[in-house]
Amino acid sequence: MSDTGTLQSLLRVQALDLDLGRLQGEEASIPDALRQARAEQERLNNALEDTEITLEGVEKQIRALEQDLAGTRDGVARAREEQEKNAFDARAQSQFGSRIQMLSERAEEMEEDLVPLRGRQRELTEKASGLRGEHRALRPQLEALEKEDEARVQALRDQGEGARQERAGLVGGLDSRTVKEYDLIRKAKKGLGIVEISGGRCSGCNVMLPVNVQQKAAQGKLPPVKCPSCGRFLVRTG
Repeated sequence: MSDTGTLQSLLRVQALDLDLGRLQGEEASIPDALRQARAEQERLNNALEDTEITLEGVEKQIRALEQDLAGTRDGVARAREEQEKNAFDARAQSQFGSRIQMLSERAEEMEEDLVPLRGRQRELTEKASGLRGEHRALRPQLEALEKEDEARVQALRDQGEGARQERAGLVGGLDSRTVKEYDLIRKAKKGLGIVEISGGRCSGCNVMLPVNVQQKAAQGKLPPVKCPSCGRFLVRTG
């Protein structure tokens, strides 16, 4: 292949690269319906996690308070037994009576404290159940959207297969060092590694090129001439 043919082939490689880049961009673009469904799933997951953590904390408080309440009730029962066995005079009766009253009042306070906690427990349990229901209802829709997106992505990849094969064939016939340098320039210069000279200007950065650079680029020899401003390969096609 002539040097001029190499540069023309490189221009074709770049056209294929741009097309493949467009397809990759479409592949990475998530449809709105899928994005919204994923966001809703994440919201439900986060809300359910927060609710379950809060519920666990409330239930821990309830268990601790119920344990204290059970201990206090046992204390009342033991105090009454001791009162029956050991309270032989009015003073002893009074002492046991005060102790029983104190423990009973404490038990009543605990029972009162349990009421709002159990109410909160029911509220959180119902909320968690509702969130799980929403999650289950969302799942079929999300699965369908995910399958649609997989098919969309596969179609885009199939669409680009011909371009990938053509590119591989072209690159296989080009100088590997030139191709490697082109790839590096293209990645650094927003997808353009080789550009045409138009009206004496670099069509990549629009800088007016020195006459000697234009003349050398017109010869189409390797290694390719680079724009002194942006560093892209230059080619004259007209």
